[in-house]
Amino acid sequence: MFRPLSVYIGARYTRARRRSLFVSFISFTSMIGLALGVLVMIVVLSVMNGFDHEMRTRVLGMVPHATIESPTPIDDWPALGERLVEHPQVNAVAPFIQMQGLLTHRGQVTKILINAVDPDVESDVSIIARFFRDGSLQDLQPGEFGIVIGDKAADKLGVGVGDKITFVAPEVTVTPAGVFPRMKRFTVRGIFHVGAGEIDGYVAMTNISDLARLHRWKPDQVQGVRLRFEDLFQAPRIAWELAGQLGEGFYSRDWTRTHGNLYQAIRMEKAMIGLLLLLIVAVAAFNIISTLVMVVTDKRGDIAILRTLGATPKQIMAIFMVQGTVIGVVGTLVGAVLGILAALNVSSWIAALERLIGHKFLNADVYFIDYLPSRLLAADVVQVCAAALVLSFFATLYPAWRAARTQPAEALRYE
Repeated sequence: MFRPLSVYIGARYTRARRRSLFVSFISFTSMIGLALGVLVMIVVLSVMNGFDHEMRTRVLGMVPHATIESPTPIDDWPALGERLVEHPQVNAVAPFIQMQGLLTHRGQVTKILINAVDPDVESDVSIIARFFRDGSLQDLQPGEFGIVIGDKAADKLGVGVGDKITFVAPEVTVTPAGVFPRMKRFTVRGIFHVGAGEIDGYVAMTNISDLARLHRWKPDQVQGVRLRFEDLFQAPRIAWELAGQLGEGFYSRDWTRTHGNLYQAIRMEKAMIGLLLLLIVAVAAFNIISTLVMVVTDKRGDIAILRTLGATPKQIMAIFMVQGTVIGVVGTLVGAVLGILAALNVSSWIAALERLIGHKFLNADVYFIDYLPSRLLAADVVQVCAAALVLSFFATLYPAWRAARTQPAEALRYE
């Protein structure tokens, strides 16, 4: 498309000369603006990818993809589990019992959701075992009334492994002496840190047989089973189908009821922020138009001389398209390199800045994680660079066309 002479002259016009320092400065600022736009877009998309990834792996790795429950206690959950895992999308099944209430210790109180689990199979449906700071799920032995809690709850109550805490159930016991709340002493057997404030502060786990006794059920009775699917986005449909196949005594719940709005918000924000940042890149790219228009005005004499020497309008147009393309390519490459470096290190930089100033930018009480994640995807880098290059190329067309229309006699008249 571009002849060697057009490429040489176009590339030469991007370099500064004494009498055209202002035009060269404008070219440089256009290049820097494009680089900054590409850099910011890569970093922000990587951060949004990080939130999306953490939401999938950590938060949705802790909560069940779906549950199958019954209004009455389920007696033979292994048989139920065998029926459910026959579905090709169901990877694992584990029993559970839930109870809400309060945990107290020496005057400190916090609300809690106790998930009673079977330590031997819980790791099949949850990633909690990866995040223990002290203790483990295997320390929850039946009959010992042990409990594991998140580090935020432990800090609030001021407890550690081995301490006794009191669970206050939302029920009362009627005795001849009066009405008293139901309470049970638990021993802290472990402390975990997932990084999600909602989980670290308000979720606890105990052995399933202990909570069954607290419910006054038989030790082998459960509230329902938790399911882990091959594709979590199929959970609503498949869970509903499975519950229907089991009969009227069963119903299903899935992760979209508890965390679906948050996940959809993250996906929507990524799309909207990506569109807004693309407009910023477009503004930076179309600054090349003003740059090339000024170059064309400055080089009217050179254009006239080239035309008198036999250069065709297409060759003149190619010269300025090459100049604009060089600005776009260099700006995009610089922005891509800096954006990749920033995206790979932004999490550690923000963590270091938080330690330096002593302030957390992401409070776990407000956000679902307490750190800034980043996940760089090659597809995002390619798409951003391609968009910047395409916009830069289109920005060269009008100034180059205007240069090609320059008439030699008219241009030389004012030289």
